[in-house]
Amino acid sequence: MYLFTSEVVSPGHPDKCADIIADSIVDRLIIGDAKSRVASEVFVAGKHVVIGGEVTSSTKLSSQEYTTLVKEALAKIGYDGNPSFTRAECLHPDEVEVQVLLNEQSPDINQGVDQEDGETGAGDQGIMFGYADCETQNYMPSAITYARMLMEKVYAYAKANPHELGVDIKTQVTMDYGVKDNFESCKPQKIHTIVVSAPCVADMSIETVRELIQGLINDTGLPSELYNKEDCIIHINPTGKYVSHSPLHDSGLTGRKLIVDSFGGYAPIGGGAQSSKDYTKVDRSGLYVARYIAKHVVASGLAKKCVVQLSYAIGVARPTSVAVDTYGTVVDGLDDDKLSTFVMENFPLTPNWITKKFALDKPSKDTFLYADVASRGQVGQSDYPWEQLDSLELFKSL
Repeated sequence: MYLFTSEVVSPGHPDKCADIIADSIVDRLIIGDAKSRVASEVFVAGKHVVIGGEVTSSTKLSSQEYTTLVKEALAKIGYDGNPSFTRAECLHPDEVEVQVLLNEQSPDINQGVDQEDGETGAGDQGIMFGYADCETQNYMPSAITYARMLMEKVYAYAKANPHELGVDIKTQVTMDYGVKDNFESCKPQKIHTIVVSAPCVADMSIETVRELIQGLINDTGLPSELYNKEDCIIHINPTGKYVSHSPLHDSGLTGRKLIVDSFGGYAPIGGGAQSSKDYTKVDRSGLYVARYIAKHVVASGLAKKCVVQLSYAIGVARPTSVAVDTYGTVVDGLDDDKLSTFVMENFPLTPNWITKKFALDKPSKDTFLYADVASRGQVGQSDYPWEQLDSLELFKSL
């Protein structure tokens, strides 16, 4: 056996609640003022939500408006006063207290970001990694792909059946590659282990919960060539009854789920979170464009797997470095040096270019919302603008 595992959490997980609240703020401010500069961290603990950080925007929100935004975000997640869970078992939105501790962004940063020539400098220094491989249809690693599928299945059931399940859900999938060579060449052999933890109402037996969730696992649509119920280790609520849940029983903080948000541990991650930040912050936009490039390298058939590293200096538009690594899977006649040079010569990779390319300054219900991205994962969803394969011919010309 050669095993690799990834986990996923639902929007109802306390850390995800913090991310979604933070990005609901980003959406509200940028939709009102496309030039908003936002870096607002969120801490959720018990019945308390603390919003802190820096905001510069012509969209002015009162403390009451922030409170309303928080409660609406929690209700959309599924913490909407569900009477099937007591106020001791689960967070109820009418009991939430919101504290707002926001300042304006430093003018020392602004002078480097919004430049006189119209260019936008990077909102911070840092490194970002984008990754892709050929294990699944959307060029994402298999373990996190199937863990997401399971989470989405159980979470959708929980939202539709609040009299049975709560929304604070975690899933985990272990892939067996057989031998390391198969791992390196993107050839998973089977799903080895599945873990699902989901809260249930107090009068539901653990046997009933396990039977219910087993049925959801079987109905998720996992590839039949990889998932065999009789040859898979399955843990459902392995500690037993799981009733008390939500931020009432576990604090949440923006940016604590970077691996869940990206590639499930298959690839390096950058130095900062995406949620809570506007599009000039390259922790966000740099990840999106690095994923875009890596996905094109694999989708165009140039390599089986690819990681792209970018780095930026605060106030400087062009990246300070670009590196492509295909883990030795690049096609004959090419190498990683040529790919790195090709990317640098064909893609400006400035904050302005990335913003315009993916319309990051125009979140909307018709395109994408940052709060939705926070709940579903920052990459790997085919409807995101940065997941579109619109430059394949350029890559195939190599």
